[in-house]
Amino acid sequence: MKKDILSLLPEELASELEALGEPRYRAAQVSRWLARGVRSFEEMSDLPRALREKLDERYMLNRPSVLSKQVSALDGTIKYLWELRDGNAVETVVMSYQYGNTVCISSQVGCRQGCAFCASTIGGLVRSLEPSEMFDEVLFSELDSGKKISHIVLMGIGEPLDNFDNVVRFLKLVNSPSGMNIGMRHITLSTCGLIERFDDLASLDLQLTLTVSLHAPDDETRSQIMPANRGRGVDALIRACRRYYEKTGRRISFEYAMIDGVNDTEKHARLLVRRARDCGAHVNLIPLNHVEERRFKPSTQGHMKAFMKILDEGGVNYTVRRTLGSDVDASCGQLRRKMQKDPAKTI
Repeated sequence: MKKDILSLLPEELASELEALGEPRYRAAQVSRWLARGVRSFEEMSDLPRALREKLDERYMLNRPSVLSKQVSALDGTIKYLWELRDGNAVETVVMSYQYGNTVCISSQVGCRQGCAFCASTIGGLVRSLEPSEMFDEVLFSELDSGKKISHIVLMGIGEPLDNFDNVVRFLKLVNSPSGMNIGMRHITLSTCGLIERFDDLASLDLQLTLTVSLHAPDDETRSQIMPANRGRGVDALIRACRRYYEKTGRRISFEYAMIDGVNDTEKHARLLVRRARDCGAHVNLIPLNHVEERRFKPSTQGHMKAFMKILDEGGVNYTVRRTLGSDVDASCGQLRRKMQKDPAKTI
């Protein structure tokens, strides 16, 4: 089988080319072409033809293609549905802020975590993405949109810590000067709380931002809407967050989708204050995106204000996420689901 050249780290690529009898500097040339988005080795015009033939014999070069592209008329947010080499599809979103352009990428095709309010997990997990496929989500979003990507969030379809090794390799690739040279402090990884991987991630000291999709501060509520909580528990999650912070010095953020009548009561707010203060976490309140296959609705403005008042009184740092792309299937997994229902629907 041919190797996935895009998933090789720079030093690995140099060693492989050296084993083929090529000078190590050829690796830098190949990397530059890969970072330009070439779709064949034949396009690498400054390489000797013999080397291009060697590469074509030994390595595969599969780039994604656009199945669907939606551009928000409200704020310019761009949502892509990329077709992968095996016909599967994943979503990527490009959002513009004052500080730069952020791309939100997927780490898996589907998801096995089963969060009750999420579109991504409907249908379960199909497979995990390769490092190269995640890299190409960033690269081709930049190339197609014409917007220089400065920040990355792994917050799309899938659970990044369920694809740990591939995600770590992707992070190293996109951080490399020969990749896209995006600093680790400009990368956010969002997890539903696979705490068995927190210490592994902390030991790498990557200096990225870890965001935990908390969504409920108590086991009863969280286990109902997030099956990943079962067998782990919020207490253990908070301890793992504290260890991560103590090891890396990087403050944790809690994602908290406000769901009407489920997790937005006074009791939940007061317990969230305690949880956040226990590990020095910042809270990111998220107005819930409605998913047609789900019964949940976003919290009312009244509940939101009452909730925030309690956080204010408790001295918790929080922000309310600005809703972007509300007119382009904003919730991750929605566009992919629509395409599965109607394969002929493209934009």
